[in-house]
Amino acid sequence: MKRPKSILHYPQLDTVLMVEKFIYDHSGEFKKRALWEHLPRKIMYQTFCVIIDYLLYSHKIAKDKTGVIGWIWDPEGARYYLQRPHLMWRK
Repeated sequence: MKRPKSILHYPQLDTVLMVEKFIYDHSGEFKKRALWEHLPRKIMYQTFCVIIDYLLYSHKIAKDKTGVIGWIWDPEGARYYLQRPHLMWRK
C-alpha cells in the first residue's frame, strides 16, 4: 500500500493565486522547474509542487509530452459552448 506523502508546508491563498496568474500569463513557455525559478516571489519547491498538483487535479493546467505547462481553464469559453443547443449530446 502506497502511503500518502506528508506535506511540510501548505500554500497560502495569495501564493496559489500568484502561481496561477504567472502560469496564465506565461502559458506554454516553461517546464515545471523553470517555471518555479521564474516566479515573481520565491517559494519553497515542495510548496510549489503542491500547488502544481492541485492545479493539475482541478484541470486548470496541463502538461504536454515534453513537460511544458499550459493554462487550459476557460470558464467563459465553456459557458459559451454550453449555451449552444446544436452542440449538446443527443439521447
